[in-house]
Amino acid sequence: MEIVYCDERIVVAVKPSGVLSTDNGMPALLRRELGTGCFRTVHRLDAPVSGLMVLARSSEAASILSRQIREGSFQKTYLAVVHGAPPQEDTWRDLLGRDKSRRLTYVASSSGKGVQEAILRYEVLGRCKGTSLVRIELQTGRTHQIRVQFASRGYMLSGDRRYGTEESSPFPIALWSHRLSFAHPQTGAPLDFRLTPPPMGAWADYADILARLSL
Repeated sequence: MEIVYCDERIVVAVKPSGVLSTDNGMPALLRRELGTGCFRTVHRLDAPVSGLMVLARSSEAASILSRQIREGSFQKTYLAVVHGAPPQEDTWRDLLGRDKSRRLTYVASSSGKGVQEAILRYEVLGRCKGTSLVRIELQTGRTHQIRVQFASRGYMLSGDRRYGTEESSPFPIALWSHRLSFAHPQTGAPLDFRLTPPPMGAWADYADILARLSL
C-alpha cells in the first residue's frame, strides 16, 4: 500500500487495480497498513482502476469532502490510453443509464428514470501505435463514466474487459486517477496531489510524457 499523505483527518493513497473502493477494499487495506482507524470512502474508483484516492478518517471530514464533491470544488483528473485517435480536445455531454442486472452503464437516447447527465473534458497528450494518451477532467462522477463515454464513440480504453474488446489482456485497464485537488477538511488549506502510472503495459509507449507530467 503506497501512502502519499496522511494526517489525523485524511489519507491519500494509491489504490491498486482489482481492489474495491469500499467495504473490504481500500478501508480494510488502510486499517491493516496503519494499524488503526476507521476510513470512510468519499469518492470511488472502479475496481480495475488504479491511482490516487483520498479517504476520510472521521465522519465530519467525510461530510466536508463529500460536500466539496457535490459543489464541484473537489477536482479529479484522470489519465487514460484509448484506442484510436479522438479529436485533440473536446467536452462531451451524454445521458447515461444503468442496467443493474448486467451491471453495465450505457448511453441513453433520452431522459428517463435513472438516467443522469455525464460531462467530461479531455485533451490528447500524445499518440502512438494506434492509441492516444488523454488527460480527462470529470465534471460529473457517474458509474463507469469515462469508460462508457469513450467506448460509445469508438475509443475503447486499453485493457478494458467490460466495454472494450480485450478480454484476454494481461494488463489492467489503462485508466489512472492522476490528480486530486481539494481543500483540507479541517484547515481549509488547498491540497493538490499528482501521480503518474508506472510505464508498464499500455503506459510504456508514453513513458517520456508521463515522466514530464510527474515533474
